[in-house]
Amino acid sequence: MSTAPPLSALPVRLFPLGDAAVVLEFGTSISPATHAAIAAFGARLAAQPFAGLREMVPAFTTLTVYYDPWLASENGHYPEPYERVAAQLRELLAAPAPAAAAQEAATVDIPVCYGGAFGPDLAFVAQHAGLSAAEVVRLHTAPEYLVHMIGFAPGFPYLGGLDARLATPRRSQPRPLVPAGAVGIAGPQTGIYSLPTPGGWQLIGRTPLALFNPEWATPSRLRAGQRLRFVAVSEAEFAKIEQP
Repeated sequence: MSTAPPLSALPVRLFPLGDAAVVLEFGTSISPATHAAIAAFGARLAAQPFAGLREMVPAFTTLTVYYDPWLASENGHYPEPYERVAAQLRELLAAPAPAAAAQEAATVDIPVCYGGAFGPDLAFVAQHAGLSAAEVVRLHTAPEYLVHMIGFAPGFPYLGGLDARLATPRRSQPRPLVPAGAVGIAGPQTGIYSLPTPGGWQLIGRTPLALFNPEWATPSRLRAGQRLRFVAVSEAEFAKIEQP
């Protein structure tokens, strides 16, 4: 488990995004430590919200904080709501850390049927890496992945932890439609298509699990900060697990 340095020691840069949001940039490198710092500050802000706070959206190296300008300015008392919010965020960054950190959730298992119709690009990834298809599957299912962020489409997880040997360029021609559940590789990243969308990632398999459903109480199965592992399953097992 990676831990973040004290928030007060980080060179966090703040800048406006429109007139109702602040972006906090926690450096420029994508890493578990950067993610941990973003998560730690997000938890701190959730526990100590300022007036007008609407939403927080974590990404690879940033946390975007959305606010209501009128409420943040205390009904117009402060003429510059961004400056008011930025000052409060800086104060929170400099505050002492809580005594105890929240425990991480259990690792989520994601079943995947690799190759065949489910993974039409598995052979290309294997050829690019100089490996067999079986070795690609073994390397892809070995790590415990970190969900750095949800983006591109609702419920789509960007995962960190892919074995460097599996890094593969995107397709030169994106597919007009990639099925939900498709597991792909693009450069040094791997991810799962949560909805049927166009996409250019190299598809190596598919999960029978639904990742997003607007009718669920929590529409996205995964969230930033979770950890997951891929578990290889057969076509028969895929059919048994598949959700309508």
